[in-house]
Amino acid sequence: MSRPALLPLYINGRFEEEGARFDNISPVDGRLLSQAVEADAAQVARAVQAASDALQGPWGRYSAPERAALLHKVADGIQARFDDFVAAEVADTGRPLHLARTLDLPRAIANFRTFADLAVAQIDDCCETPQADGGLLFNYTVRKPLGVVAVIAPWNLPLLLLTWKLGPALAMGNTVVCKPSEETPSSAALLAEVMDKAGIPAGVFNLVHGFGPGSAGEFLTRAPQISAVSFTGESRTGSAIMKAVADGVKDISFELGGKNAAVVFADADFDTAVAGVARSSFFNTGQVCLCTERVYVERPIFDRFVAALKARAEALKPGYPDEDGVDLGPLVSRQHRDKVLSYFALAREEGAVVVTGGETPRFGDARDQGAYVRPTIWTGLPDHARCVREEIFGPVCHIAPFDDEEEVLRRVNDSPYGLACALWTQRLDRAHRLARRVQVGIVWVNAWYARDLRTPFGGSKLSGLGREGGRHSLDFYSDISNVCVKL
Repeated sequence: MSRPALLPLYINGRFEEEGARFDNISPVDGRLLSQAVEADAAQVARAVQAASDALQGPWGRYSAPERAALLHKVADGIQARFDDFVAAEVADTGRPLHLARTLDLPRAIANFRTFADLAVAQIDDCCETPQADGGLLFNYTVRKPLGVVAVIAPWNLPLLLLTWKLGPALAMGNTVVCKPSEETPSSAALLAEVMDKAGIPAGVFNLVHGFGPGSAGEFLTRAPQISAVSFTGESRTGSAIMKAVADGVKDISFELGGKNAAVVFADADFDTAVAGVARSSFFNTGQVCLCTERVYVERPIFDRFVAALKARAEALKPGYPDEDGVDLGPLVSRQHRDKVLSYFALAREEGAVVVTGGETPRFGDARDQGAYVRPTIWTGLPDHARCVREEIFGPVCHIAPFDDEEEVLRRVNDSPYGLACALWTQRLDRAHRLARRVQVGIVWVNAWYARDLRTPFGGSKLSGLGREGGRHSLDFYSDISNVCVKL
């Protein structure tokens, strides 16, 4: 039996294989994919120190166009190894092959190219202020690197969300120490190889593998040289990071959990709305922070909508990632599957009507050792039920009827989360009116998961802090200063 592949650390321009190791397990069939080196406190400290030192080296003197040119080389490197990255993403997550090829990799490449170009094209503020003595003040804005940025990425879209942070952080001249999720370390290890080959100076990009408390994640957020933390993940983890960095008053950008709603009005294009809600509820097996878990449907079309969504859910095909026509991969791990299944049991206890799903499929082969669950739809729960209020992060939604705008707006906003909402209606006056009153960071109208990378992205309440995207990312990853000159 061959030894599993080893995923090393990348510190100060060198790959390191020394240290404890942990297993990377396939969610498709439970087999061992690889082992990753778990960074200890000393290795994380060296990575942070290398990043701090690199700010004083050649990287600190690079112009924006020079940094942009290097980031385009990184994008070229990902493109050149497109199939390797696809294989890594599919192996770690079990997502369908076509999804990795059409979403994860194109977005990762675009993240580097877009922010490289935005950093070069940015135009900052300047103004003139006449003085009482006849003099003139000339003020202009200067953007400086924040310093060392800790980037902690989640497992659901590993490469996409890692590069979403790396692109603007590096474009603005920062150095970074990255920790991917312990569930999905493979594509980050490949990215370190691309960074190395592209000529990113030693210490500018560092990669440490490990877990959260008592491991690389905690060591990284508590490092005194860290200037900022950019994190995507659970709200509870975000709260712990906030406490860890509070004494140092570090900058933070958090994209956290969600319990997102879709609102379907009776005037909506019915087939389009059904297809849209099916996608928003079951896309990537429900493992996207923006997925819909609460669906509110205007009462005249409620029964028809439930039946149509049931048919859509039951038509989705789970299977191997490279299988023809497969729609659904597994959940990321058996541990996460157990969490989702616990909510399936809780829903029954709370009195839910199980429209479809609520169980694991049986394949009769190695996939039965994986982490699959069936797409699930509930009705009949009150708004205060735990399954309606708590994030589940699986292929599941609860559908409830409503009677008027004010009622549904109150119910949508009655949530500790505030990330996203989708409105399905052909009345644009209603859409614009409600979009301003929904307490979320992004509202879609007759669409879902459509993005322009220049627009602000983030959540409110327990769904996050800060905004990323376009100039908002450039602002976060910059120390913005004013220079005032008296003429």
